[in-house]
Amino acid sequence: MNFKKILLIASLGFGLAGQANAERVQLDKVVATVNDGVVLQSEVDEIIARVQKQAEQQNTQLPSLNTLKLQAIDKLVEETLILQLAERMGLQISDAQLDQTLASMAREQGGTIADMRRSIEADGESFQAFRESIRKEITIGQVRRANVDRRIYISPQEIANLQKILAEQQGGSEEFDIGHILVKIPSKANPEDIEAARERADNVIKFLNEGKDFKRIAIASSSGSKALDGGQLGWMGINEMPTLFAEAVKGAKKDEIIGPLRSGAGFHILKVQDIRGREVVETVEVRSRHILIKPSIILSEEKAKSMLEGFVKDLRAGKADFAELAKEYSEDPGSALKGGEYDWTDPTTYTPAFRDTLMSLEKNELSEPFRSSFGWHIVELLDKRVADKTEQAKLNRAHQLLFNRKFKEESFKWLREIREQAHVEIFAME
Repeated sequence: MNFKKILLIASLGFGLAGQANAERVQLDKVVATVNDGVVLQSEVDEIIARVQKQAEQQNTQLPSLNTLKLQAIDKLVEETLILQLAERMGLQISDAQLDQTLASMAREQGGTIADMRRSIEADGESFQAFRESIRKEITIGQVRRANVDRRIYISPQEIANLQKILAEQQGGSEEFDIGHILVKIPSKANPEDIEAARERADNVIKFLNEGKDFKRIAIASSSGSKALDGGQLGWMGINEMPTLFAEAVKGAKKDEIIGPLRSGAGFHILKVQDIRGREVVETVEVRSRHILIKPSIILSEEKAKSMLEGFVKDLRAGKADFAELAKEYSEDPGSALKGGEYDWTDPTTYTPAFRDTLMSLEKNELSEPFRSSFGWHIVELLDKRVADKTEQAKLNRAHQLLFNRKFKEESFKWLREIREQAHVEIFAME
């Protein structure tokens, strides 16, 4: 279980404070001031020591010690500015929320918080210091998102343009097994001949939609070159097809009947018999309902949890109605008025604690109270289904790629702005 790696990553990003004794405080030195805060030399030394340790483990060449010191100071100045902003925003990460995050980190490594603690302490590190570094990491992440997300705008046209580029890249690897039927139009056809051919094509489509065998219909009705082969054109990529076909099959699904498509030869009917080389995304969707209670100065963590435990007891005994409880007590404005109910949703969009609890339930099962970053919840799984999300996945991917790029750009601008507005003074280091 690689909890040591977790510790190293966290400390490199945010500089573990450690548990300094009185002697260390006396010997410590201020290397920078950030508004009314300070950066200590011990913090810089700690980051450098961990970077050097990682470099040694990975056999990586490091820049000069002076360069490392400057990078460490810059990181700590940035961190201090963001934490000062978090204080002004009133943002605090509770112990319950922190424990939830640590438990999730431990699960990803196949263990528990106790396993994590043993691994970290076996390496001579303080688990309490590690906890606080993770609290700091969560705080910084939330402040950054709160201030940067609102600066980002992605237009529908940007998404459409990127989707087109991505589709063209994937299109080269997609192949379709195509069945083809041609209802021929005579070379000197009059309008009546054309209309009669269209009616025959419409009838063919009707038969196919009723489940009639494609090959048999093709042999009987097609004037195409592959009619005697049951209209089987075989596997073709988009670039190998006639343009008329290529445009029609883009985005088509397996077993889809396409047509009639008009060309100079007549009316074409296609069946997409199979597809290979295409990414198909099927996801589980859930329908659920929940009640959220948010701890506050007036309502403690223990009281919020206790309230929900009472609700669970009454619901299981048939003494209460979930929808009525949600309307009266839930602090989730998006669902409370609907009896706490969420419509069909991909559970991966939920916060991890909510997602994991929901996916552990059976249909119509009610959870025990649990803590997320929003507060205390109980949730009931109403139903579950598998949905084809291929097109949505493509849209999401395009949006995420654009968002990630813009987030990096705007994050850099935001950090530069808050630093320019701050009073930062860096002193000479030893």
